[in-house]
Amino acid sequence: MNQNKKDIRALSLQELEAYFSSIGEKPFRAKQVYEWLWNKNAHSLSEMTNLSKSLRENLENHFSIKPAEIHVMQRSIDGTIKNAVKLHDGNVVESVLIPTAKRTTACVSSQVGCSLDCTFCATAQLTRMRNLTAAEIVDQVTLIDKQSREYHQKPLSNIVFMGMGEPLLNYSSVTDAIRKITEDKGLGMSPRRITVSTSGIPKLIEKLADENLKVKLALSLHSAIEEKRNQLMPFSVKFPLTSIMESLSYWYRKTKSRITLEYIIWKGINDGNEDIKALIKFCKSIPSKVNLIQYNSIEGGKYSQANSNIIQNYVTALEQENIIVKIRKSRGDDIDAACGQLANKH
Repeated sequence: MNQNKKDIRALSLQELEAYFSSIGEKPFRAKQVYEWLWNKNAHSLSEMTNLSKSLRENLENHFSIKPAEIHVMQRSIDGTIKNAVKLHDGNVVESVLIPTAKRTTACVSSQVGCSLDCTFCATAQLTRMRNLTAAEIVDQVTLIDKQSREYHQKPLSNIVFMGMGEPLLNYSSVTDAIRKITEDKGLGMSPRRITVSTSGIPKLIEKLADENLKVKLALSLHSAIEEKRNQLMPFSVKFPLTSIMESLSYWYRKTKSRITLEYIIWKGINDGNEDIKALIKFCKSIPSKVNLIQYNSIEGGKYSQANSNIIQNYVTALEQENIIVKIRKSRGDDIDAACGQLANKH
């Protein structure tokens, strides 16, 4: 592969149309190529059999396709699959297939490494090398869809942007990928089955609301007490909870979509009654539901999971206030595929 050639998947439909017009071809050829790229997931220009041989040769002289590929696949005893996905430049990200009886979910990455500094997350220990392209994000989805059909006899049903990186810090590629995943001339998946998880960047939450992509939003919260959250997620000093709440209120006004609050309970950190009360107050400020996530230990980690009775105290208190709450069991922790464990260990 000639690395100097531009990946044709970096072109928008309008840019493809302009290219074909510049070489004297009808604009409808652009739609044919676009469909090959995003609906049929073509990984070579020679696959595009409804184009003439001379046109395919023209494209091959000017463009390439640089697909991501599975470098290492690991299967958990619970059916979870973790992929080390190798990119065209040799960088590696991880994606995860999470199966349940009714659905299969793809957990996809948006950055190589991460630029945030959450103290409980293995990915945060990695240097952010670069953002992923929209095509590299879509590749993760199509690879996992293939695995879902092969190993679980069902197509991929859900997507969560909860892998490596902060999705909103790769805003343009993530939103472009979502469009290609959801549009009819792309993968045609329902946007209602896509969740973008963010650590909380107010201006970008509002910008995402304005996109009208019809996706769901999750906030990595972990404490509704400012000082504690700043200790757990030091970058959040720049984004106070009052600002985050304003952006979530804007999100709900624009989308009418309830926000999911992701919350891990650690022993001696956020396991007191004052923590529960603060979370209830936060939930009552905005239509939301709470996912209590099991903490998964990481190498060199300094935290430990709270006792089960403390977790039950949270559940009881939230339910008494009519707040929807679920306990999310960890999946794939035996292969370091669980939440917070993605760190390119194979």
